[in-house]
Amino acid sequence: MSGKKVRTSAVVMVAAAACVVTSAACTSEKVGGDSSGNSGDQVAIGLVTKTNTNPYFVELREAALAQADRRGAKLIALAGKFDGDNQGQVDAINNLVAQNVKGILITPSSSKGVLGAIAAARAKGILVIALDTATDPADAVDATFATDNKAAGVAQGTYVRAALGKEEPNVLLLDGTPGSTVDDQRHTGFLEGMGLTENSPEIKGTAVTNGDQTKAQTAMENLLQRDPGVNAVYTINEPAAAGAAKALGAKAGSGDVVIGSIDGSCTGVRNVKEGRFAATVMQFPQKMARTGVDAVVEYADNGTEPSGFVDTGSQLITDDPVPGVPSKDTAWGLKNCWG
Repeated sequence: MSGKKVRTSAVVMVAAAACVVTSAACTSEKVGGDSSGNSGDQVAIGLVTKTNTNPYFVELREAALAQADRRGAKLIALAGKFDGDNQGQVDAINNLVAQNVKGILITPSSSKGVLGAIAAARAKGILVIALDTATDPADAVDATFATDNKAAGVAQGTYVRAALGKEEPNVLLLDGTPGSTVDDQRHTGFLEGMGLTENSPEIKGTAVTNGDQTKAQTAMENLLQRDPGVNAVYTINEPAAAGAAKALGAKAGSGDVVIGSIDGSCTGVRNVKEGRFAATVMQFPQKMARTGVDAVVEYADNGTEPSGFVDTGSQLITDDPVPGVPSKDTAWGLKNCWG
């Protein structure tokens, strides 16, 4: 047996209506330990996600909880009330600092809005890693484990343009949350893949959806009233794509409108299989979460600090492949999806 102490972990799930230190509403879940930060030899890790309602961030949280349990660590999971709740995330970071966590994993709603709180945490020796969404600047955190979101956007745009064939594109853009690097990178990548610019006349409308299905449906309905001749839709994520498909009704499954998306949830892959979306770009949130938890545990064990950007990968999923655009079918997607 090695000289290292062996950590033990009992799984304890705690739901809280509000953060302990602040009045901002957020939810929390814990694996192992008591109400203090680091108890005994157990490493306390904080996780701050954008929201606890989006299935993507639920999956990321659950993967982090499971990995913390496997590593004998305690995970304290907090979230904003909604995607874009910057103050809620700032309060959550301050909460975790007060609980003496060893590291914080964060999916920032605003890539700049949390920088002050992150800097204060790092000044206290807390390792901070961005998951899914990069900060701006990127070196505001110790490392970033995420999808190459521009590349994912390029894949979506390249596929949508190729799927249109000889048709001239009439495109609607359903964006996410302003100020997020994910939103900027996917949007920019999609336009690059389509061969368009921000001022291209082929773009018939743009709307902010915060990645929410209901907001996306309402936005899509409004945009269709202004221009019913749309034949292509960019969506920031699969909930937004589901909202667009609902607004389009029968057109979404007829081939008249090509909907592209990004996420790779099992629900999203089924929507591709059933024809509601033409394609989705799969991400791997479980890998982000597991790698993040492992990095904090290693930092606690031996001081090893991760650095730079680590691409956790992406894969275009469609049952209607087009020449020159690498893809996997939905059978593969359903074996590798999340949620």
